[in-house]
Amino acid sequence: MRWSSEQRENAKRFSAALKRAGFDFFTGVPCSLLGALIEDLDGKKAYFPAVREDAAIGMAAGAWLAGRRPAVLMQNSGLGYSLNVLTSLNLIYRIPVLCVISYRGLGPDAPEHLVMGKSCEALLETIGVESTVPEAADMERSLAWAESRLKNKMPAVIFIKKGIFGT
Repeated sequence: MRWSSEQRENAKRFSAALKRAGFDFFTGVPCSLLGALIEDLDGKKAYFPAVREDAAIGMAAGAWLAGRRPAVLMQNSGLGYSLNVLTSLNLIYRIPVLCVISYRGLGPDAPEHLVMGKSCEALLETIGVESTVPEAADMERSLAWAESRLKNKMPAVIFIKKGIFGT
């Protein structure tokens, strides 16, 4: 798929910010809204695809227990699969993970994305996981925000709007 030069540049900047922050293990399930970021990480041999989003959260937990700094990339529809592992593994055992989640269903989108689009922030709030929805110019600031949550050994979610890393 073709990403615009702006999306590629956004991805390169955010990827570099993740690396500077010490993130060294990236896994997840592809989504076109995260396309340029996944392509950038994959090109650096730093992205390990998962078969499902809950499996990616599990892989990230194992990576953290092995001394790595993980981040999971997924579509917000995969959040449904991930709620159980987030609550029964990450929250209970205080295993931090950064989740970079595409925010589908905010505007015109495929019908299957609309329900999760209007529910995903509330679902996370219900289980006690904080999230932010930055604009492209605020990506590094959102990472700093997430770092403060991760230091408390809690998951943190950065939602990615359409157009920042893909369409």
